[in-house]
Amino acid sequence: MNLLHKERDLARGYSEFAYAPVPTRMTKIIRKNWIWQAYRFIRLNIKIIRIVAFGHS
Repeated sequence: MNLLHKERDLARGYSEFAYAPVPTRMTKIIRKNWIWQAYRFIRLNIKIIRIVAFGHS
């Protein structure tokens, strides 16, 4: 493997791994579902209340 071959491999910046992943159809449905969002909101609030009420330890 010569130096020219290594430089060519390093210069490839726009491969498919350089972009963010595209969400699946199911992920899009879950993100729009208000029942799921309400559940996550309540769950997060309960978690925060537990941390505040019982301390961080």
